[in-house]
Amino acid sequence: MKPNRHGSAVIRFPSELEIVTTREFDAPIALVFDVLTRPEHVRKHFAPFDCEVTECAIDLRVAGTYHIVFVCGDGTECSFRGTYLEIERPTRTVATWLFDGWPDAEAVESVELHEDNGVTTLTNTLTFRDQAGRAHMTKFDGQEDSYNNLEDYLRSLLDG
Repeated sequence: MKPNRHGSAVIRFPSELEIVTTREFDAPIALVFDVLTRPEHVRKHFAPFDCEVTECAIDLRVAGTYHIVFVCGDGTECSFRGTYLEIERPTRTVATWLFDGWPDAEAVESVELHEDNGVTTLTNTLTFRDQAGRAHMTKFDGQEDSYNNLEDYLRSLLDG
């Protein structure tokens, strides 16, 4: 792997309902897909900052559900859940997305992976059902920190 790509996510707003985040990882696409979709891996990288994953259930099949909960050092609990709509191993997942703290901010989350010369590009698109739901998303430091964790975890698996 290259030294690091921390802080390199690119965030775009192509419409009033969409947020598109792109980030590269120096790892094979199959490994990135597994690390994003298998609970034993998600537990290791999903939570940002000083937070810790306390629950991670993933039923990776169309109509299967996921539920990921993490707790931060100050006791704040964050819970994300959804249902898989599409799965194309190892290139794509589409699922509903709901952060329990914002029950009015439902979205569909598409994760696309593409590998070129050992570098996997992840494109995450959140499409909210309305502008009010989209308006909750004003900070992206937690997502960036999770991607940094993902990079470090991938590196540990590859160097391991």
